[in-house]
Amino acid sequence: MVTEEQVLNALRRVMHPEIKRNLVELGMIKDVAVKDARVTLTLMLPFKEIPIKEDLVRSVREAVAALDRDVEVAPRLAEMSQTERAEFMTAADGGPKPAQSMNKVDSVVAVLSGKGGVGKSSVAALLAVALRRRGKRVGVLDADVTGPSIPRMFGLHHLPAVSSPALLPAKTAAGIKVMSINLLLPQEDEAVIWRGPLISRAIKQFWEEVIWGNLDYLIVDLPPGTSDASLTVMQSIPLSGVVLVTSPQDLAGMVVRKAARMAQHLGAPILGLVENMSYVTCPKCGEKLEVFGPSRAVRMSTQLGLSLLGRLPLDPQLALSCDAGEIEQYTAHSFDPIADKVAERIPVTERVQRS
Repeated sequence: MVTEEQVLNALRRVMHPEIKRNLVELGMIKDVAVKDARVTLTLMLPFKEIPIKEDLVRSVREAVAALDRDVEVAPRLAEMSQTERAEFMTAADGGPKPAQSMNKVDSVVAVLSGKGGVGKSSVAALLAVALRRRGKRVGVLDADVTGPSIPRMFGLHHLPAVSSPALLPAKTAAGIKVMSINLLLPQEDEAVIWRGPLISRAIKQFWEEVIWGNLDYLIVDLPPGTSDASLTVMQSIPLSGVVLVTSPQDLAGMVVRKAARMAQHLGAPILGLVENMSYVTCPKCGEKLEVFGPSRAVRMSTQLGLSLLGRLPLDPQLALSCDAGEIEQYTAHSFDPIADKVAERIPVTERVQRS
């Protein structure tokens, strides 16, 4: 009778045909069980349909059958979760980098819109500030490589320090850790004219080769669109959740729905929807004026089956604070309930980046 340990050892000799690492190391083998003359296990696939699926199944069957020809091998197929897929991608890339052993990040929250101009970066910054005011250890990873704005909002202009074996993020006045391509440029208005692979590599380096240390939350500010940068984050970084940002215009809503479907397709948990620039509060009478048309937040959240985290006003004072690098001094009473809902929806019991 074969044992579970023998099965695992046999599968450690089965190499992924493209990555050249064994299936156990890659986290592709789960739930090995032996009962009587039957071996069951789960073969975890990064995506449900991959070209080499049948080859993998055949290799698994042959490796286990080689232990005992009388044993029945019954592999089940399952698709990896977003977190498992990110760990698989890290293992496929050679395993964790040295800096990652120094990081303990409880929760990673990506802020995504799909559409430019809806205030995604300001929502990401406000979320970081609100969580920091609650005494949490917070970092911001600016994944908008070609249009970074996070450093300006926080008044950061100096180069980050280098500490072997990696970079140290810059720190804001309130202690929020920030890493952005703009902190590495000689001038903040220098253009980053890169193709997709370079952008993706930079984002992965910000995750793998920056010493974030101990964080309760890492907020990832994603660029507009559903291409390379967003795909890299959702495939390479284990996300605790995604916050979607839209504005009242139906055109913005259409593009944000594309981003929502991308997140759902890749298995990234969506925490909810924020409608930004939803209204302007009249300074004289206090009436809420829907200058961009009626709110579509309730309808959109219902269509997508998501929670509505809240509606934010169009506030000139926020724009002034961002321009002056003083977003940490901005009083955002309307954002507090949103931050509370985000924190409530994130499981913090298991670290997503381990030593």
